Amino acid sequence: MNKFLILLAALAFCGNAFTAIPDYTNPILPYDYSDPDVIRVGKNYYMTYSTFACIPGLQILQSRDGVKWTIVDAALPDTVPGYGHLDACPHGCGVWAPAIRHHKGRFYIYYGDPDIGIFCIRSEKTKKIPCRWEHAVLVKRGKGLIDPCPLWDSNGKCYLVHAFAGSRAGFKSALAVCELAADGLSVIRDDQLVFDGHTDNPTCEGPKFHKRNGYYYILCPAGGVKTGWQLCLRSKSVYGPYEWRRVLEQGSTTVNAPHQGAWVDDKFYHFQDVGTAGRIVHLQPLIWHDNWPVIGKNQEPVPGIINHQFPINNSQFSILNSQFSILRDDFHTRTLSPEWQWSGNRKAQYYYLAAETDSASRMANDYLRLFTYPAADVQTAPNLLLRKIPANTAFSATARVRFSPRPQTQKHTYAEHAGLIVHGRQSRTLPVPPDQQWWYARIDVSQTHLCRFFLSQDGINWTEQGSPFQAVPGEWIGAKIGIYAVRTVLTSDSPYKRLDNDAGYLDIDWFEVTLTH
Repeated sequence: MNKFLILLAALAFCGNAFTAIPDYTNPILPYDYSDPDVIRVGKNYYMTYSTFACIPGLQILQSRDGVKWTIVDAALPDTVPGYGHLDACPHGCGVWAPAIRHHKGRFYIYYGDPDIGIFCIRSEKTKKIPCRWEHAVLVKRGKGLIDPCPLWDSNGKCYLVHAFAGSRAGFKSALAVCELAADGLSVIRDDQLVFDGHTDNPTCEGPKFHKRNGYYYILCPAGGVKTGWQLCLRSKSVYGPYEWRRVLEQGSTTVNAPHQGAWVDDKFYHFQDVGTAGRIVHLQPLIWHDNWPVIGKNQEPVPGIINHQFPINNSQFSILNSQFSILRDDFHTRTLSPEWQWSGNRKAQYYYLAAETDSASRMANDYLRLFTYPAADVQTAPNLLLRKIPANTAFSATARVRFSPRPQTQKHTYAEHAGLIVHGRQSRTLPVPPDQQWWYARIDVSQTHLCRFFLSQDGINWTEQGSPFQAVPGEWIGAKIGIYAVRTVLTSDSPYKRLDNDAGYLDIDWFEVTLTH
């Protein structure tokens, strides 16, 4: 198994599984998995999350116990729908707050694109993921329509709840329900507002639709990503009126704004926005009393449980398990490992995986080649190959790399450059010398995400490059770290336009992340 995926299991604490929730400590996923939604089909739990402009998009994680997770698939492997004609979907746009469901033998994923509308992606008939996915369908066009979730009722009808993005719709803090065709792919009765949160629950969003004991339930956060709380709405009618309660708040804990949750069995999943590292995933126990959900302990988040006795002491556990303190990719396969995501739509000309089929030759000959791609600047380049950073721990990212620019480009103002990158709303690069020699490049990141940059020719003696850089989050996502290779965009009247008909490249022998604190 890929070591990164093994680490995800280790970070969630590999305890013995019990009938309901096994021993665990929060966060169960200390990486940026924003707006998680979870279902269980048979013995498997499946999670998807907001991937925004990143590709593969709508990644899907699988778990057998609801605590330890592995990335197994992506419903959008190459392109964000609606942006196929572009190199990249704009940062912060694309896939917002998906909902995953299983109905009549198919998986359905709904998500909102705030600039286009509500999409649905449906799988082939199957009970397991990975699987084949159909092309995305635009179910409901409309600017500012976000956070959709379907509900197939016992009478065969299908309903969809969604929220509004104030930045696009000029309206928010309310929820609407519409009726869909039985297959869930088109609207047959348009929106009706069913909840107005302006007075007591502003910025209500991220609704999840359920039915239990004759009640329709909408679980949704309100109050904002950094300061809000979880609501539960219930009604005997799908269109309301809905009564509401706050069912999870920060209270006396350090878990700010438990947000955008998913209810499955006796589990409730939500994220916590921790700033630069993004939105990390927590798990809370859930029981029912008087047809209302009771989440956490005294409606506050818990740090974890042991056999349903909580809270546990976080000091009993450490994400720095020595067995899993190093994440390394040697690029031994002809497909990229799932922890990597492109900053824009995937194109074949971005990269080449030179993985040997002869296992005896792999250590000497396997590498990833990243070709330079035209970009106005590195901030907007679509071919950045990035990975999430861990929360609440220092780490180092090191790679053995070799940069081979085209000889012609080095003689003119037109330039190619490549190396390592820390990417967010502001980015900093660590360029590799363009001498076609192997170099070691390293970025040290402190627990507060202060980054320092180093180069070495032997991997032993290091020289610091430039000044430290304070990493910052991206647009709705955490900061990322990875690899880049770009070349200057030439105008049509440039005398060097003829030099733009091929690409230099960066070879990456291996890439390694070591947790250091």
